[in-house]
Amino acid sequence: MEPRNETDTLEFLLLEVTEDPELQPLVFSLFLSMYLVTVMGNLLIILAVSSDSHLHTPMYFFLSNLSFTDICLSTTSVPKMLVNIQTQNRSITYTGCLTQVCVVLVFASLDSCILSAMAYDCYVAICYPLRYTVIMNSHLCGLLILLSLFISIVDALMHSLMVLQLTFCTDLEIPLFFCEVVQVIKLACSDILINNILIYFATSIFGGIPLCGIIFSYTQIVSSVLRMPSAGGKYKAFSTCGSHLSVVSLFYGTGLGVYISSALTNSSRNTAVVSMMYTVVPQLMNPFIYSLRNRDMKGALRKLINRTPFLL
Repeated sequence: MEPRNETDTLEFLLLEVTEDPELQPLVFSLFLSMYLVTVMGNLLIILAVSSDSHLHTPMYFFLSNLSFTDICLSTTSVPKMLVNIQTQNRSITYTGCLTQVCVVLVFASLDSCILSAMAYDCYVAICYPLRYTVIMNSHLCGLLILLSLFISIVDALMHSLMVLQLTFCTDLEIPLFFCEVVQVIKLACSDILINNILIYFATSIFGGIPLCGIIFSYTQIVSSVLRMPSAGGKYKAFSTCGSHLSVVSLFYGTGLGVYISSALTNSSRNTAVVSMMYTVVPQLMNPFIYSLRNRDMKGALRKLINRTPFLL
């Protein structure tokens, strides 16, 4: 294959969502509805937390940041896919593809880091309840978010700058509905050894450390809860972290599904569908998980809707 260095005219082709023209309106309506529900649901969480003084606590501070991150992550991939379906044009420019790679990495990493910070919040609330307000002060919460954002940006910039050094060939079809760093690197004609090493290193560090933090936090939480004498105390402790644990399971479960799918199947379409679910389903379900399982959140949402006539 012939290398191409003209990055200003370089274009990638994304995977076609469906090859059946009759199904395209249905698929378009489905993903548009999911995207709108995702944005509206997470936006309601942010508005409810900001408008209710009872929710100005570390847990809901992290939750509102998680909701903002989910909106951004969905917006990075879904609208472009919807445009491609509507226009029946699968192309994306080199600049657009690289931007999508970078932004997806930023917000996916930020999602993971915020979930880790929320796990630490649950750990402090259950294992050190008397010192909770001292430990989880506003300065620490703000620092955790800023640190998470810094880590995510560094991770994304490292991968994006390494992709900039690659030379691409004429066969530029990405077997996904959006630009993902691993699939983009596979299309390069130049040596990608350093890129692959960086991916394994960054995944181990920037992905492994938050996951290890979550596992450690819940190990300590379970150990602390099992030592509680009363059944009521155990139930209250588990209900405190139930929503977060559900979100963590959904986020990492779909991520694991992407890995298993890519390892066990040769079908690029199956892998693409699973990858799309990873960037859509957790962000769609998070508002429902927190609003349905949390009495304070349901009360805040009712107050917000009652004060906002156009939401009725």
